[in-house]
Amino acid sequence: HRARRSLVHVGRAAMTGPTWTWSDSGRTLRWLAATVAGLALAPSSASGHLVSTGLGPYFDGISHMAVTPQDLLPVLALSLLAGLGGKGYSRNVLFVLPAAWLAGGLVGLATGWSAPLATTVISFLVLGGLVAADRPMSERVGLGLAIVLGLLHGQTNGVEMRLTGIGFSGLIGVISVLFVVVSLVSAVVVSLRVPWTRIAVRVAGSWIVAVGLLYLGWTFST
Repeated sequence: HRARRSLVHVGRAAMTGPTWTWSDSGRTLRWLAATVAGLALAPSSASGHLVSTGLGPYFDGISHMAVTPQDLLPVLALSLLAGLGGKGYSRNVLFVLPAAWLAGGLVGLATGWSAPLATTVISFLVLGGLVAADRPMSERVGLGLAIVLGLLHGQTNGVEMRLTGIGFSGLIGVISVLFVVVSLVSAVVVSLRVPWTRIAVRVAGSWIVAVGLLYLGWTFST
């Protein structure tokens, strides 16, 4: 019996792993901020490559989010992460992320400057890695990640809207898709109750990391 109890204890310890404390989360956020700041100092250029639907700027913005993996996949990763964090975190991300994205988009529209593409691709790795790890995280850090994601990607979108001439209406189209994606994906993850489904969410996070690594390599090779 003692041997069996020891094996059960070891198995549980291997499955749960070490707890991710507030200090660990703080170090992660500081590392992310330093990485983003360093990459942001590199020269950058934005190119407008929006898909024209023929239905107007608003729907062009909607189609842009749907066919742009460097925007869509990090949003999916954050939505998965929000769902793993519970109802409260999901509800906050649902409003914080679109607001930050809109603010970044307005800056991009006004200035025409955006951070390098490699900066936005970092979000693949960070958010996908956090989903795959599925460790407890401070809600402040989680919301900070949502703000950084929204500002960086929103600014890039704003520059693209400026270059293609669809402006604020296109940005609102992007925000609309953003709100729908976050609300639906996070709600599905929150509703999961069977243990293996949570593992499936973590696997999805690892795939997002893999795509991010490929995309990052392609970015530096071009």
